[in-house]
Amino acid sequence: MIQQITRGIKISVETDYEGSFLKKNVPHYAFTYRIEIENQGRSSVQLLTRHWKIIEALNITQYINGNGVVGKKPVINPGEVHKYESGCLITSALGTMKGAYIMIDFTSAKKFNVEIPPFKLSAPFVLN
Repeated sequence: MIQQITRGIKISVETDYEGSFLKKNVPHYAFTYRIEIENQGRSSVQLLTRHWKIIEALNITQYINGNGVVGKKPVINPGEVHKYESGCLITSALGTMKGAYIMIDFTSAKKFNVEIPPFKLSAPFVLN
């Protein structure tokens, strides 16, 4: 499990390889990732947006930006954890993801970035 804490928000990430398939004669590799967002701070926060950078082994880079996570903009009170699962498709058996959430602190009404630590996407057959 990969973990990082930014301004009292702990991000934990686990990944799984789900399989591969051909699409228009191009291999695609499917991965899921599970994320836990734990508020270790003193203020309630809300996750507003997400920003991902996905780098494939073949040096292809994707940027994903959007509101919330899996259709939600969760409010996370002190001591609470928000968990979700999502996934991605890449065209190589190895890659990495990293990113950031933009959150708002309800006490100060200020927005801040929470780093999502880099994590690997790797099909088990490429690691010996």
